[in-house]
Amino acid sequence: MKKNLRSAFNTRQYMLSEDFEIFYYSDVHFHMVGAHQHDYYEFYLFLEGDVQIRIGNTVYPLHPRDVVIIPPGISHQAIVPDSDIPYRRFVLWISRSYCNELLRQSPDYIYLIQKASSAKEYIFHFHEDRFTTLHARALRLLEEIHSNRYGRLAAITLSVNDLILTINRMAYEQEHPDQTEGSQDLIDSLIGYIDSHLEEDLSLESLAGRFYVSRFYLAHYFKENMGLSVHQYITKKRLARCRDAVISGAGITRTFHEYGFSDYSAFYRAFKKEFGISPKECAQIMGAVPER
Repeated sequence: MKKNLRSAFNTRQYMLSEDFEIFYYSDVHFHMVGAHQHDYYEFYLFLEGDVQIRIGNTVYPLHPRDVVIIPPGISHQAIVPDSDIPYRRFVLWISRSYCNELLRQSPDYIYLIQKASSAKEYIFHFHEDRFTTLHARALRLLEEIHSNRYGRLAAITLSVNDLILTINRMAYEQEHPDQTEGSQDLIDSLIGYIDSHLEEDLSLESLAGRFYVSRFYLAHYFKENMGLSVHQYITKKRLARCRDAVISGAGITRTFHEYGFSDYSAFYRAFKKEFGISPKECAQIMGAVPER
């Protein structure tokens, strides 16, 4: 059985590692920590909860799929009411020296760090498909840290650098879309419709009819702009939705039927190919106990 990747919350506000540390927290009735500051960079990948964060003298509400970056020396505090809603997040600490090493490799690693440090922009909201990728990268890093596989240390370094670069790349691409305005409108409409109707028929024919384009044009256009087919995108979104449901303790059988998988065997193969673990293992390592 895979190890549980969930971290027991502690109030330590200093690093034991010279480079980085990462935690997955899921807390109910969270005991707040007072305002504090660090001598390292702190990244929050916020998943769920009724949470505000005070940064300096300003209080910001947090929304699922927010990424928060706190530079060294900036006072901050998570404000969490006593609630039954889980407070779920990944927390990544990166030392100044590690950031400097990444900067020597490429300034692309510190795009958001510069915005946080210079422009005082601390919170960045990601579209669901992009945040799903970040979630998977963070989970992969934790799995490598808790593994005993050959090449573990090299894989950890690759994974943490990949996570940091992916956060910056996706933020940059989200803020600087390459598509024309009209193209972006159609892509946004397609993605918005798909994301809101994952439990329904999303065949290429039905989508083409709804958006008044040919099936060939829609398939070619989507693949050209998104880098994957409509079917691949829908499958990834449905699997991500299934994963979130399973993590929350939903029944596996009910979940895969709800999102259009014909049988458990097909769902199991697709889930394991996408996330590297089975649905049951996913629930276990994230601390949930799924229903049958």
